Parts: sequence; C-alpha cells; structure tokens
Amino acid sequence: MRFDRLIINARIATMVGGDKPYGQVDADAIGIKDEKIAWIGSSVDAEHDAISIDDVEGRWVTPALIDCHTHLVFAGDRADEYERRLAGESYASISKSGGGIRKTVEATRKASAAELAALALSRLDAFAAEGVGTIEIKSGYGLTIESELSMLKAARSLGLVSGMRISATLLAAHAVPVEYEGRSTAYIDEVCIPLVNQAAEQGLADAVDAYCENIGFTPAETRRLFIAAKAAGLPVKLHADQLSDMGGAKLVADFDGLSADHLEYTGQNGIDAMAQSGSVAVILPGAYYAIGETQKPPIKALREAGIAMAVATDANPGSSPLVSILTAANMACTLFGMTVEEALAGITREAAQALGLADEIGTIELGKAADFAVWDVTRPAEIIQWIGRRPLHGRILAGEWA
Repeated sequence: MRFDRLIINARIATMVGGDKPYGQVDADAIGIKDEKIAWIGSSVDAEHDAISIDDVEGRWVTPALIDCHTHLVFAGDRADEYERRLAGESYASISKSGGGIRKTVEATRKASAAELAALALSRLDAFAAEGVGTIEIKSGYGLTIESELSMLKAARSLGLVSGMRISATLLAAHAVPVEYEGRSTAYIDEVCIPLVNQAAEQGLADAVDAYCENIGFTPAETRRLFIAAKAAGLPVKLHADQLSDMGGAKLVADFDGLSADHLEYTGQNGIDAMAQSGSVAVILPGAYYAIGETQKPPIKALREAGIAMAVATDANPGSSPLVSILTAANMACTLFGMTVEEALAGITREAAQALGLADEIGTIELGKAADFAVWDVTRPAEIIQWIGRRPLHGRILAGEWA
C-alpha cells in the first residue's frame, strides 16, 4: 500500500487498553491513507511506501484530544458573578436573582449566528493549543426557536473554519426563559420539542441535552423531551445530579443515553442504571471548582461498576470558565482521585464514546480517523501533570498537520 503520509520514529499511545499502560505498542510508525489509519508497524518496513514522511523524532503520539462537554457559543460575560460567588453568594441564588444562564441568554439573543461564531472561534484557539481535535458545543443560551437554531448553525460553521470536528448538541432545556416563568412544561411543549424536530430535520444537532435540576427542569419534563428526541432519531445526554440527586443519571440511562454529566450527587440507583445501559459518566471538575462545590462525584463507585469516565471542561461563561482540557484532566486526578491513565482515556477514548463517535475517533486503531496529537514529553503522564504548560508539538487532523 502506498500511504499518503507516514509518521515514523514515534512512541505510540493507542489508548486502546490492554497489558501496557496507555495502550503503548512496540510499533513506531503509522501509515495514513484517505484520512484514515491504514497501518501500524515498524518504520523500516514502510518508509518506501509513502508520499510524505514525517519523522517525529521519538515524540509521543496519542489520539487527538476530545472535549465532550462545552458551551462555547455565547455572547456577553458574567465576570460580576465570579465576584458575587467570592463574596459568599451561591450559584443557585445568583441564578434565581436573574443572573446565571438567563444573563447570558439576554446577550446571546442579540447576536447573529456570524457574531456568535466569531466569538466562539477565538475561544477555540486555547483548545487547539492543547491538542484537541474534536469538541462538543451545546446550544442553550437562546431559548427561542430562532436563537437556538442560530447557535447550532454557529457551532456547525466552526468546524469549517477551525478544521476541528464539531459535535453539536441541542440544549434548549437549559433554563426556563423569563417569558415562560412558572410555565416550564409549556416551554418544553411549545419551544423545546418543536426545536428537536427542526434541528433533526435540518441536520443541525447530533444529540439532545437537558438540565434536570431543581433550578432547571423536572424529571417528568426531561422525560417528555427525551421521548421526542428518540422519536426524531437523536440520542440523548443529560446534565444530571449536579446540585442534588434528582434521579437524572437513572433517567438518562433509561433512554440508553450517551452520557450523564456532572454526577456529584448521583446515588447507587443511578450508578447501577448507567452500568446496565453503558452510558458514559462525564466528569466536570471545572464546574465543581468554580461554584465551590464540596460534594465530589462518586469516582470509586463508578470505577467499581465498570462505567466509562470521560473528562471535559464544561467551558462556559459562568459556572466553569475553563478553556483548558489539560487542566480539567489534572483536576480530575488531583481533586477526584482519577488515575492519570483514566484521565487521559477520559479525554480520548471515553470522550469519543460519550459523543457516540467511538467507531471513528478516540484511539489509534486501523480504520479510524487519522487524528493525532504529538507531544514533547518523556512519558504520557507529563501531558496531565503540568498546569499551564502546553507540551504539544503539533496536531494531525484527517491526516494533515493542522
């Protein structure tokens, strides 16, 4: 086979799992054909079969990183709320007083899809610098049919401009807008469910999400939304049990959801249901840190139940102003007790599963997308260990240096 590109002299962390840490293999070369991984083997066996040869000089190569939970498309800022939380006010109190999500909604509704895309594009730079090749972006700051579709269009356009793979999620059930105050069920029926159908018809969403919480939507309302999503052919995921145990983890598992995210207050019933459904636990230490939470997600119980754990930034303007996937992974280890290998898998293999993309990305295997991150480190643990250091040498996306 004649390869389009051949990477040689690499130390390869496939992240597939197995006997060796990080899925390390003895091979030191990767052959790329038609944007896919076509061969993994020894450099000496294939150097003459490539149009382009890249010698990475002993650097580590991992799958390109994946952030499977962000809210990067928005306008405005909420820096004042940071000061209010430092002064002792709770996230829930700020939200109930007109701050939080509603404040971002007000600014986002005034922005066009082009303006929203331009703002988000500047935020993507930080992720690119840390080796991210795929990123999930949620809507949820428009809360009208027109503005939610505008957010999804902005998210889709970012893939064309940035070269990253964008997974777009409809999160219209993020908060109850002021015009539906006290009528949350009507909002689900009149705005969220019609949006599910339109987003599916227009190919603007890859999944449907909701905020099931005492300051969000009830389990019954979330269930109505999920029924509509399934009917429209869209998988579901959920902001679950972040501030209290509302049974969110079990609810999303009942629908064979892609993931349950946050999980600080998830009980054993939710864990058992997730283990049976295969839903991924998405761990979001940035939000835990930013809102001053003290209840940690049940990492040990999730591990013992065999539940895949992804790690993400939850990047947003209020409750997780974090645009560093490497810092999120570090925090998952230091704050929550995940191992370094679990954290690296959490931003590669398990994150791909959380997006329903495990057949395409997340590990270095034959037939998968040729999306890699190349690192200036002596061992993979350095990728996670350092805070503020960006040891990325470069990214290869769809077989080309990005």
